[in-house]
Amino acid sequence: MHCPFCGADDTKVIDSRLAGEGAAVRRRRECLGCHERFTTFETPELVMPRLVKQDGRREPFDEDKLRSGMQRALEKRPVNTDAIEDALNRILKQLRALGEREIDSKQVGELVMQELRDLDQVAYVRFASVYRSFEDVSAFQEEIEKLQSVPSPEMKRQQQSLLPDDDDKQ
Repeated sequence: MHCPFCGADDTKVIDSRLAGEGAAVRRRRECLGCHERFTTFETPELVMPRLVKQDGRREPFDEDKLRSGMQRALEKRPVNTDAIEDALNRILKQLRALGEREIDSKQVGELVMQELRDLDQVAYVRFASVYRSFEDVSAFQEEIEKLQSVPSPEMKRQQQSLLPDDDDKQ
């Protein structure tokens, strides 16, 4: 590791600890040349699968494109930014867990719709209207009728669990 201050190529690690809920290692380093200290983070480099589009084209997975699509659906909706990031992380984790080199873009779209359904029903319908290319009002009506048979995200948050949480077991 090169020192960011003097450019020396010899540094030593003086402290290491887990960061980001165990997803990274935080290292405190000291330059052996100028004795300045700095912090580095080490994370695993995980390769995301390539997307196979509906027309057969293949393209690299783009996390920014996924994020902007979800944010567009959630625009002007009362959804916490942390909840959006958590949903994105769940999607990414599921995609990595597949262990595939290539996946259909349809599969990613279904994961996004599943997360949006749990976050905000309006955002879900917005995304579904574009993703499923609704042709007319009846397609919207069918999707809304499906949603009405499922408790809303707000209702789910307000319901008390019948089973104790893991924290309550201790």
